[in-house]
Amino acid sequence: MQSRGRGYIPKDKPLKGFSSVSLVLLLICTALLFSLATPAFALERPEIAQIPDGTLNPTTIPKYVNQLTGPPPVYMKTAKGAYDYVIDVKPSMQQYLPKPLPATPVLAYGGECRNSVTGKPLGFVRNSPGCTFEMTKGKPITVKWVNNIPANMPSMFTIDTTLDWANPNNGAQFPIPIIPHIHGLEVQSTSDGNPDAWFTSAGDQGMTYHTELPTSDNAAIFKYPNINNPATIWYHDHAMGMTRINVMAGLAGFYLIREPGDKVAPHLPSGQYEVPLAIQDRIFNPDGTLWFPTDGINPDVHPNWVPEFFGNTIMVNGLVWPNMNVDQGQYRFRLLDGSNARFYTLRFDNGGQTIPFTQIGTDGGYIQSAFTGMSTLTIAPGERADILVDFSNLAPNTKVLLLNTANAPFPDGSDENNADPATTGQIMQFTVTNHKGFSPKKLPDILNPTLKGSFPTLPAPTNRRTLVLYEVQGDNGPVMVTLEGQRYRNPVSELPVLGTTEEWTIVDTTMDTHPIHTHLVQFQLVSRQKFDSDAYTADWIAANAPETPPFPDDHPTVALNVKDYLTGVPEPATGNELAWKDTIQMNPGEVTTIRLRFSPQDGSPKYPFDATSEPGYVWHCHIIDHEDNEMMRPYVVVK
Repeated sequence: MQSRGRGYIPKDKPLKGFSSVSLVLLLICTALLFSLATPAFALERPEIAQIPDGTLNPTTIPKYVNQLTGPPPVYMKTAKGAYDYVIDVKPSMQQYLPKPLPATPVLAYGGECRNSVTGKPLGFVRNSPGCTFEMTKGKPITVKWVNNIPANMPSMFTIDTTLDWANPNNGAQFPIPIIPHIHGLEVQSTSDGNPDAWFTSAGDQGMTYHTELPTSDNAAIFKYPNINNPATIWYHDHAMGMTRINVMAGLAGFYLIREPGDKVAPHLPSGQYEVPLAIQDRIFNPDGTLWFPTDGINPDVHPNWVPEFFGNTIMVNGLVWPNMNVDQGQYRFRLLDGSNARFYTLRFDNGGQTIPFTQIGTDGGYIQSAFTGMSTLTIAPGERADILVDFSNLAPNTKVLLLNTANAPFPDGSDENNADPATTGQIMQFTVTNHKGFSPKKLPDILNPTLKGSFPTLPAPTNRRTLVLYEVQGDNGPVMVTLEGQRYRNPVSELPVLGTTEEWTIVDTTMDTHPIHTHLVQFQLVSRQKFDSDAYTADWIAANAPETPPFPDDHPTVALNVKDYLTGVPEPATGNELAWKDTIQMNPGEVTTIRLRFSPQDGSPKYPFDATSEPGYVWHCHIIDHEDNEMMRPYVVVK
């Protein structure tokens, strides 16, 4: 089947030679080996886990052997019950690495699917990343999510039980909790994937668990209104304190929204020429299993947590360093940075010559106008970029490499984790065929009518907030990263009024760029501006004395206006940032101001659901190692 070429498992059954029982036993043994036998690692930059001896040397993995043959399969509606889709999660085996290297145990979403180009039914497909949801704007859907992970199967990676985490069994490594989140979707909070709304196969449920319709205890039924503008959205697990672990195990996929009256789409490549590309970094053991750190940098505080995971191997759509054959024409690539912490500065290289590309969209759909002649693009975890690449003038058999030059951590990096030209500096290869493909068409001058006029196009704010990104340091680096110096469980401090517009000025006092993500709303970038970080941090700490972060729950953060600390001039959004965003890069030594309207993206006066209902929403850093250790805060929309 065509799906096999992409690494998809077309049937919901173990690989040949494995019974379902033996597969589960293999996964359990793998997880136990991780927790008991992973060697300790040294530290270079204090907060960076070094890769131990004994893992698979990435330079020995053959590149561009795996073949990516087109867009992932698409979920099909089911006629069963009062819901449109049934998607479950189970352990599976995934051929991430090129054969004859071994397959990898993963957790994977599964459901009835079809070929995204031909529409041919494929039957039940279980895959990591999962199949794509392809939605129509204005047509709501109902999804039944089912946790079918064996209740006695421990987590694939060691859970740090000192974190605030989804704890179903009093500190045990099983059963595994999940809670799906559609990242970027405007949706009621009961279906948003609140981190405390998790559920297990044994029927354990988190404190905010909710199902829109009655169902079994190991499932939840969510309603998605699909009112967003046409956009590249994605879904992933969001369980409290376990997001980094469950996403690393395989739980992610694309969620695309289309609009029948979209006036831009007829000018764009489609079908086989429109390909979502999820970029993720991983580390493999020689037996094909995934390696993830188990030794924390401050073990007396958090024995297993490290602030950032950086893999030494790159995979795209679940295939390590794949090749994709492309026709002589234009392609639309919907890019997703699905990594834990790694940023990517991407460039298309034809034998040392850069191939320019055009960006037409980002998180919240089309940007204001096409941004042409781009040579590089930096994308952060959680961000998406919709780009056009033209292979029309390249001769057959031309090899084009998608390269990466971003430092890790971003922006300053470390020698151990920066993009290595031999490994993490390469993403995938494109090989040009002798077939003629999609001929580029002239695009409309304005791609997104909701972004007409001077930018930002949202009205002036009725409320302004100053919010601080702050790392709490330990002996060997951060012990947690915070928003406003507050823990997740501290009282809610952001209470925006439904229908109003706010401006959030976010002050980055840390060493890293943080991709800050808001649930419910798409926002617009106002400006970035440099500031005196040392002076501001010292005065902010003094203003909150005698308490220091993490503040106790009876200490609301004392705001400190950043105006007197600003240097230089405010820098407005660049051409490819004249857009709706739900995740945006906030750089160290800079103040980033965003404008948020707590009403629908398309300008409608109110949501078709109650956005003020419990449990509310969250905003957080999408370096998910940070998110899992306090860099996430709840917020509640009020009337």
